[in-house]
Amino acid sequence: MTAVRATRIAAAFGFLAVVLGAFGAHALHGVLAANQTTAIWEKAVMYHFIHAVVLLLLALTARGPLATKPFLCFGAGVLIFCGSLYTLALTNLKWLGAITPVGGLLLLAGWALLFAAPPTHLCHRETP
Repeated sequence: MTAVRATRIAAAFGFLAVVLGAFGAHALHGVLAANQTTAIWEKAVMYHFIHAVVLLLLALTARGPLATKPFLCFGAGVLIFCGSLYTLALTNLKWLGAITPVGGLLLLAGWALLFAAPPTHLCHRETP
Protein backbone atom coordinates (compact mmCIF):
# COMPACT_ATOMS: atom_id res chain seq x y z
CA MET A 1 0.00 0.00 0.00
CA THR A 2 1.33 3.42 -0.88
CA ALA A 3 1.68 6.21 1.65
CA VAL A 4 -0.76 8.33 -0.36
CA ARG A 5 -3.42 5.61 -0.34
CA ALA A 6 -2.89 4.95 3.37
CA THR A 7 -3.18 8.67 4.13
CA ARG A 8 -6.41 8.91 2.16
CA ILE A 9 -7.86 5.91 3.97
CA ALA A 10 -6.86 7.42 7.33
CA ALA A 11 -8.38 10.77 6.32
CA ALA A 12 -11.62 9.03 5.30
CA PHE A 13 -11.75 7.25 8.67
CA GLY A 14 -11.19 10.56 10.48
CA PHE A 15 -13.80 12.34 8.36
CA LEU A 16 -16.34 9.62 9.10
CA ALA A 17 -15.57 9.76 12.83
CA VAL A 18 -16.39 13.47 12.90
CA VAL A 19 -19.51 13.05 10.74
CA LEU A 20 -20.81 10.13 12.80
CA GLY A 21 -20.10 11.97 16.04
CA ALA A 22 -22.05 15.00 14.88
CA PHE A 23 -24.78 12.87 13.34
CA GLY A 24 -25.23 10.98 16.61
CA ALA A 25 -25.33 14.16 18.67
CA HIS A 26 -27.88 15.87 16.45
CA ALA A 27 -29.82 13.89 13.84
CA LEU A 28 -29.87 10.62 15.79
CA HIS A 29 -30.30 12.10 19.25
CA GLY A 30 -33.94 10.97 19.51
CA VAL A 31 -33.27 7.42 18.33
CA LEU A 32 -30.27 6.96 20.59
CA ALA A 33 -32.16 8.40 23.57
CA ALA A 34 -35.18 6.16 22.90
CA ASN A 35 -32.90 3.11 22.64
CA GLN A 36 -30.89 4.28 25.65
CA THR A 37 -27.74 3.72 23.55
CA THR A 38 -26.17 7.18 23.46
CA ALA A 39 -23.20 5.96 25.51
CA ILE A 40 -22.64 3.09 23.06
CA TRP A 41 -22.61 5.51 20.12
CA GLU A 42 -20.22 7.83 21.93
CA LYS A 43 -17.88 4.92 22.76
CA ALA A 44 -17.87 3.90 19.09
CA VAL A 45 -17.03 7.45 18.00
CA MET A 46 -14.21 7.68 20.56
CA TYR A 47 -12.54 4.45 19.45
CA HIS A 48 -13.16 5.34 15.80
CA PHE A 49 -11.50 8.72 16.15
CA ILE A 50 -8.53 7.49 18.19
CA HIS A 51 -7.76 4.78 15.68
CA ALA A 52 -8.26 7.14 12.73
CA VAL A 53 -5.44 9.24 14.20
CA VAL A 54 -3.32 6.11 14.65
CA LEU A 55 -3.97 5.19 11.01
CA LEU A 56 -2.87 8.67 9.96
CA LEU A 57 0.32 8.45 12.01
CA LEU A 58 1.13 5.08 10.48
CA ALA A 59 0.38 6.38 6.99
CA LEU A 60 2.67 9.38 7.46
CA THR A 61 5.55 7.69 9.25
CA ALA A 62 5.74 3.92 8.91
CA ARG A 63 7.24 2.26 5.88
CA GLY A 64 7.47 -1.25 4.55
CA PRO A 65 5.48 -4.43 4.98
CA LEU A 66 5.70 -4.34 8.78
CA ALA A 67 3.62 -1.15 8.75
CA THR A 68 0.91 -2.70 6.57
CA LYS A 69 -0.13 -5.35 9.09
CA PRO A 70 -0.97 -3.00 11.97
CA PHE A 71 -2.63 -0.61 9.53
CA LEU A 72 -4.89 -3.40 8.27
CA CYS A 73 -5.63 -4.61 11.80
CA PHE A 74 -6.57 -1.12 12.95
CA GLY A 75 -8.71 -0.49 9.86
CA ALA A 76 -10.57 -3.79 10.12
CA GLY A 77 -10.86 -3.35 13.87
CA VAL A 78 -12.53 0.04 13.49
CA LEU A 79 -14.93 -1.32 10.88
CA ILE A 80 -15.94 -4.32 12.98
CA PHE A 81 -15.67 -2.90 16.52
CA CYS A 82 -17.11 0.54 15.88
CA GLY A 83 -19.41 -0.63 13.10
CA SER A 84 -21.05 -3.19 15.35
CA LEU A 85 -21.43 -0.61 18.13
CA TYR A 86 -22.95 1.94 15.73
CA THR A 87 -25.38 -0.67 14.45
CA LEU A 88 -26.20 -1.86 17.98
CA ALA A 89 -26.89 1.72 19.07
CA LEU A 90 -29.27 2.29 16.15
CA THR A 91 -31.09 -1.03 16.15
CA ASN A 92 -30.82 -2.11 19.80
CA LEU A 93 -30.15 -5.66 18.56
CA LYS A 94 -28.19 -7.06 21.49
CA TRP A 95 -26.74 -10.01 19.52
CA LEU A 96 -24.51 -7.52 17.69
CA GLY A 97 -22.55 -7.27 20.92
CA ALA A 98 -21.16 -10.74 20.11
CA ILE A 99 -19.41 -9.31 17.02
CA THR A 100 -17.82 -6.38 18.81
CA PRO A 101 -15.04 -8.40 20.53
CA VAL A 102 -13.76 -9.57 17.13
CA GLY A 103 -13.12 -5.95 16.24
CA GLY A 104 -11.57 -5.37 19.65
CA LEU A 105 -9.18 -8.27 19.08
CA LEU A 106 -8.16 -6.74 15.76
CA LEU A 107 -7.45 -3.42 17.46
CA LEU A 108 -5.39 -5.26 20.09
CA ALA A 109 -3.55 -7.12 17.33
CA GLY A 110 -2.64 -3.79 15.71
CA TRP A 111 -1.19 -2.52 18.98
CA ALA A 112 0.63 -5.81 19.59
CA LEU A 113 2.16 -5.68 16.12
CA LEU A 114 3.39 -2.14 16.77
CA PHE A 115 4.85 -3.28 20.09
CA ALA A 116 6.61 -6.23 18.46
CA ALA A 117 7.97 -4.27 15.50
CA PRO A 118 7.89 -0.50 16.04
CA PRO A 119 8.96 1.71 13.15
CA THR A 120 12.62 1.94 14.17
CA HIS A 121 13.35 4.97 12.03
CA LEU A 122 11.10 6.90 14.41
CA CYS A 123 12.60 5.49 17.59
CA HIS A 124 16.25 6.40 17.04
CA ARG A 125 17.60 9.73 15.93
CA GLU A 126 21.04 9.92 14.53
CA THR A 127 23.31 12.25 16.41
CA PRO A 128 25.56 14.55 14.41
